[in-house]
Amino acid sequence: MPERSTTLPDNLRADVQTLWDYHDMHHELRPADVGIGLGSHDLGVATFTAELFHAGMFPLIVFTGANAPTTVERFPRGEAVHYREHALELGVPDDAILVEPEARNTGDNITLTRALLDSHGIEVGSVVLISRPYQQRRAYATCKKLWPEVDVTCASRPLPLDEYIESIGDVDRVINMLVGDTQRITVYAERGFAVRQMIPENVKGAYDQLVRVGFTERLL
Repeated sequence: MPERSTTLPDNLRADVQTLWDYHDMHHELRPADVGIGLGSHDLGVATFTAELFHAGMFPLIVFTGANAPTTVERFPRGEAVHYREHALELGVPDDAILVEPEARNTGDNITLTRALLDSHGIEVGSVVLISRPYQQRRAYATCKKLWPEVDVTCASRPLPLDEYIESIGDVDRVINMLVGDTQRITVYAERGFAVRQMIPENVKGAYDQLVRVGFTERLL
């Protein structure tokens, strides 16, 4: 198998950075009732969730996620299960973690986590959604649609774009995911899965250009 590149080409940098910046909600972190780690291929989500727990940002964690085609090989027992194991290794107590192992999309992440918390009699007024950096906006829009009464803040590991690509180990994968998530902002709102959000012209232009040059693997 050829080695995957971690270097962002100069001719793509401006467009990729535009999408990267758009998906960052730039929320100021504040204490919440629960931290919800959204399952994905990125184990850094679990790392940052544990760091926020240790910083006192929330007393309880829910890790949510089954598997997707992009994660089944890396996390064969399910995303949330592996996230929990990683958080335990980082010193989070077992009794501070709940696992929701069935969610297969962001809507499931929200609705099944909410049901899990309800089943434990846990009242929630505020949450921190911890996700991949480019999932923040979609996670926020989904939560506002499906759990509108909760106060939601979004968070991701505070890595610059190039460092994040290096941590994932595959620049094409990151660009394809960014493009796919940008499309989902519009499509999911049209399908009633999420609230509508404005997409600035520079974001539309960057998205169109990256699709034009072939980053279409994650398009619906």
